[in-house]
Amino acid sequence: MLKLQNLEVYYGGIHALQGISFDVPDGKIITLIGANGAGKSTTLNSIIGLVKPSAGKIFLDDTELTAQDTKQTVSQGVALVPEGRRIFPNLTVSENLTLGAYHRKDKAEIETDRQMIFDLFPILAERQKQSAGTLSGGEQQMLAVGRGLMTRPRIFMLDEPSLGLAPLIVRNIFEIIQEINKKGTTVLLVEQNARAALKIADYGYVMETGRITLEGTGQELLNDERVKSAYLGQ
Repeated sequence: MLKLQNLEVYYGGIHALQGISFDVPDGKIITLIGANGAGKSTTLNSIIGLVKPSAGKIFLDDTELTAQDTKQTVSQGVALVPEGRRIFPNLTVSENLTLGAYHRKDKAEIETDRQMIFDLFPILAERQKQSAGTLSGGEQQMLAVGRGLMTRPRIFMLDEPSLGLAPLIVRNIFEIIQEINKKGTTVLLVEQNARAALKIADYGYVMETGRITLEGTGQELLNDERVKSAYLGQ
């Protein structure tokens, strides 16, 4: 289980995270929803080690992640697909996937996982020798997800995977997230498309200006009038 305890983060004079605490149980899909600037991405970046909290702790089971660097955290089974995809545009699809496994030495298993990615995203198999920068936005998002999976994560974090994508591609991405979860990977999802995120989430948290203001099962939050008014367009 991933556990955050009273996490505080400052960006200069901005108090970005104000003592947030929550758990990500093994095998579940947990989502964070909220407006821009609520602290969702900061939370993921703190977990992966890109942002250092000023207070609070992060645990993966009994191992504290708070003071670790990103490489250590990834090697312990936590991966992040960042907002904006951040693929390497001048490298091929296959090379991008290889970089996802940079910390691994098990060459045969790496190839097995590469084939698993191609099974999940057949279009990437067709494009594997193509420069990643020439892919469509949806294909780049698939590649970013695939690259993250090449780390063989135990906790798979995704930051705004539907951003800028056509509705049909969004549906496909969310179906893949569910499929990844069914294979045993825990998912922590940050998403502005609150309806789509809550529909697949076991549990969700609503963030506002660095605080968690509501929580509940995905269905409970879908039915909550406050969530409907603020995030579901009702």
